[in-house]
Amino acid sequence: MTRVPAPFLALAAMVSVQLGAAIAKTRFDEVGSVGAATLRLVIGAVVLALVVRPRVRHWTRAQWTGAVALGVALAGMNLCIYVAFASIPIGVAVTIEFLGPLALSLVHTRRWRDALWAALALVGVVLLGVGPSAVTSVSGVVFAVLAAGCWAGYIVMNRHVGRAIPGVDGLAVSMLVAMVVALPFGLGEAVRGVGDHPSLLLVFTAVAVLSSVLPYALEMLALRRMPTRVFGVLQSLGPAIAALAGLVVLAEGLSVLEVGALACVTAASVGVTRSARRRRA
Repeated sequence: MTRVPAPFLALAAMVSVQLGAAIAKTRFDEVGSVGAATLRLVIGAVVLALVVRPRVRHWTRAQWTGAVALGVALAGMNLCIYVAFASIPIGVAVTIEFLGPLALSLVHTRRWRDALWAALALVGVVLLGVGPSAVTSVSGVVFAVLAAGCWAGYIVMNRHVGRAIPGVDGLAVSMLVAMVVALPFGLGEAVRGVGDHPSLLLVFTAVAVLSSVLPYALEMLALRRMPTRVFGVLQSLGPAIAALAGLVVLAEGLSVLEVGALACVTAASVGVTRSARRRRA
């Protein structure tokens, strides 16, 4: 892995996440969107816990509170975005979801240049609002917006947990919390789906690895050898990669308006990331 360029590792992590999401959507008819999200969280949490084996014996109340809050945000993000996937294209859902971290980056800024990036993102929102996906499935858009809010919360809590708990023990516990939160919503669908189609366990093991375990490992390796600002710019390609995965795996095409919205949100994210780099400098 040391010979592989770090940007390639970061891109591979994003491709892995969106490929996992697209594969999961192919089995929604058998297990349902919430059941699919639950299976992914359960398998991912168990795998990560077995690998990490978090040491929690001496954790403080503040550390537990942070890990639980992160787990709740993680569960909400996964459940909501999978429900959105069920009724709108993956590329559209991820573009809307991406507004969460983008809004978080813009919320404390007072620079006129950042206001222009916010305006560009708003143009993307308007284009999505008048696009065919929003017209045909308002509920899908609503759940994608909820996922965006959960993603923003996940970022805030992930920073907190990263500072409060060394290593990846906090993430492993948060994944277990997310699993527990998801079980009341998706356990029934998951059990029925696996009972009727046992092969789903293999499918969602692959989904959990593609969407959770592998991306985390690749991102960790990438961040060791590349500046965080470059990593942030590459992350802005997420909506485009999601749209490509939806097209290749699910034959989900996007309208001209939706492609325009994706381009606006991606450009705004790149601009905000580069602007933040200048402020820190």
